[in-house]
Amino acid sequence: MSLPDRKEAEVRRLLESPHPPVPTELAAQAAELGLRILHRRQAARRLMWLAIVAAAVVFAVWAARVHPWTAPPSTVAPPVDGF
Repeated sequence: MSLPDRKEAEVRRLLESPHPPVPTELAAQAAELGLRILHRRQAARRLMWLAIVAAAVVFAVWAARVHPWTAPPSTVAPPVDGF
């Protein structure tokens, strides 16, 4: 028997045998785990949005105070007086 044939025969043997009993509380445990994962993802998403909003507010305050879009005063030539 080659390797794929042996694996196929083993799978067929497992499928033809009686199925093992499933614990009765398995569905409740799976639902509880799913809710826990969902709540963690929601909390992480909220935290991410809070960080993004905080970063946007900090940037807006910084930009309003510093005015990074204006050119700095020229320091190449001294100011001309007495014209």
